[in-house]
Amino acid sequence: MASFDIYHIVQSLQEVRQGWRQAQGRNSDAGGREFPSREALSGILENLKAVLFPMRLGPPDLRQESENFHVAYALDAALQSLLKQVQLELRYSAGLQGQFLSESQAEEQALEVTRTFAAALPEIRSLLDTDVLAAYQGDPAARSVDEVLLCYPGVLAMIHYRIAHRLYAAGLPLLARIISELAHSTTGIDIHPGARIGSGFFIDHGTGVVIGETAVIGERVRVYQTVTLGAKRFPTDAEGNLQKGLPRHPVVEDDVVIYAGATILGRITVGKGAVIGGNVWLTDDVPPGARISQAASREEGLSNAIRTAAAA
Repeated sequence: MASFDIYHIVQSLQEVRQGWRQAQGRNSDAGGREFPSREALSGILENLKAVLFPMRLGPPDLRQESENFHVAYALDAALQSLLKQVQLELRYSAGLQGQFLSESQAEEQALEVTRTFAAALPEIRSLLDTDVLAAYQGDPAARSVDEVLLCYPGVLAMIHYRIAHRLYAAGLPLLARIISELAHSTTGIDIHPGARIGSGFFIDHGTGVVIGETAVIGERVRVYQTVTLGAKRFPTDAEGNLQKGLPRHPVVEDDVVIYAGATILGRITVGKGAVIGGNVWLTDDVPPGARISQAASREEGLSNAIRTAAAA
């Protein structure tokens, strides 16, 4: 059997960890895991999906006469586990701010947050119904709403987003990001949980879609694969550090369609009912009802193309 210098490697890794913790101002002697668990959140999401859509995303042998029993069981399991993850984030966040949150304080705060989240689940389901219907009505290849819910990556990404957004708004950005990234790794769709997205949102095909933290999207908006709603620049403070949380992503108003490969950058507004063609690069406001194509923006210059569209 081959031998390795395990002891030396373990000691060296410990030194690296201690150096990192000291540099970050953390107590290297503190015990216990201080972060939420990606694996635990994955299990929570499976239960929540079964709670939201029990006859489609619940167990395969579920029948309608036992639907409420299963929802109650899955909901209790999800919330009990979520409560523990919320406590972990609350204590972690307090530590980052140089504060100490006792176990009892974390439990009390976490219980309030988790109860509020649980009460929002019917509203989350109602919003997801509008997303599913938008996908069915917006895709001629869709044969049923069940097919959309079971098969479409854009709908899966929206289930994760709607859940994550509630947690983000409740002051739990780490939990929210983990939930969003679980969908990102599965679907290739990257929606920051801080983005604000109205009802009836449809992502067709989906792979490569990126929606930034401060993006605002209205109702009945449709986007296609490889669309980016991103930032044009990243402001820094006097010391050169990135200024976080500033509005830097687009505002997309109601009834906008954005075709594949379009890149929309900066805090610009795409007006109601506008249509953005494939592979268009946008850094200027678009008036309501405008039609922006790649050919027009290339041949006329983007500003001229927008003026032409607005005048049409």
